[in-house]
Amino acid sequence: MKIRKAYRYRLKANAKQVSFFNNQAGCCRFVWNKALSIQKQRFDAGEKLLKLSELSKLLTVWKREEGAEFLSIAQAQSMQQVLRNLDRAVVESFNKNTKKRFPRLKKKGRCRDSFRYPQDVRINCNMVFLPKIGWIRFTKSREIEGKIKNATVSRSGEHWYVSIQTEIDIPNPVHPSTSSVGIDLGITRFATLSDGSFFSPLNSFKELENKLSNEQRKLSRKVKFSANWNKQKKKITKIYGKNADSRKDYLHKASTTISKNHAVVCVEDLKISNMSKSASGTKDVPGKNVKAKSGLNKAILDQGWYEFRRQLEYKLLWSGGRLIKVPPQNTSRTCPECGCISKENRKTQAVFMCIECGYKENADYVAAINIKRAGHARLACEVSGAAMPPATGTCTISV
Repeated sequence: MKIRKAYRYRLKANAKQVSFFNNQAGCCRFVWNKALSIQKQRFDAGEKLLKLSELSKLLTVWKREEGAEFLSIAQAQSMQQVLRNLDRAVVESFNKNTKKRFPRLKKKGRCRDSFRYPQDVRINCNMVFLPKIGWIRFTKSREIEGKIKNATVSRSGEHWYVSIQTEIDIPNPVHPSTSSVGIDLGITRFATLSDGSFFSPLNSFKELENKLSNEQRKLSRKVKFSANWNKQKKKITKIYGKNADSRKDYLHKASTTISKNHAVVCVEDLKISNMSKSASGTKDVPGKNVKAKSGLNKAILDQGWYEFRRQLEYKLLWSGGRLIKVPPQNTSRTCPECGCISKENRKTQAVFMCIECGYKENADYVAAINIKRAGHARLACEVSGAAMPPATGTCTISV
């Protein structure tokens, strides 16, 4: 089995190297916007969109244009990679299954500065070689395994990072555990397991929300793009970075613990984007309970349910385990003792009490039990041939 891993490290770049990073990101942003404008004009005019090979030929023309000489200084393969990314994004926007929108222009300061080196990347101890710039030191927190395929340099807050993607060919793993577990995701409890244990929520954004609002209020009182405005904006960026890092660290620890201890994990196939949609409605048809729904949406996104499920899936795959997704219908309304299905079984969010047999237990724990049983049923159907198992092959994961 071939898997791809991405190792992300913070770069220890000097002022000259940071200047090159900014220029390289600016060149990639320029190429993206110029190529996208051409494609959009052709699309609006009803003309056929240019192919990737045709866009690549235009790149050499742009380098000779007056006022765009700076493109010759940047790394050419990184700009070619931008054109490949744009071509894929345009194709996916016309695919109804992906449900992705047409690409948009990138604005400086409002998009993530990044660029990719598709080849010629080398590692020596705690130094990485990047074309056009040379060797750069980085904070090596763990060893890199596998063959290096590419490297992506990106900025997060005030720091620059390098993400090195490698490919490893490993034999089919066998999970050391034989146990299975069902998981119910919630707000009061982040994850409740069918064995009775649970993970308390981190609520990283909730803890920083007041501080963030105060700093944003200070920013609104300053002259835009002034020195003090830039200083205040850096403080806000730092808060956002702390929130993201805390959530990511918590999710990795929780998903690693579960994937190591259980070979089969059953979760609900939740549509997170639909669950967190705004309830404000329209001007003609306003929504109801908008403030309450807004708070629920914020809590759902703060928990990171989708990212947690994504991490569980690839970590179980690497260790020889299996993640099973089951339909969420009636998982919290079904009695695990007598099988009674009724919304009256759960009159409150916290307590489940069956109206038929009187079984009483924590509602999240009951849902976790039902999720595990539904996962076992689906697994049995796959073994018997009644349901198709998921496709297997090369696994590409960014961690």
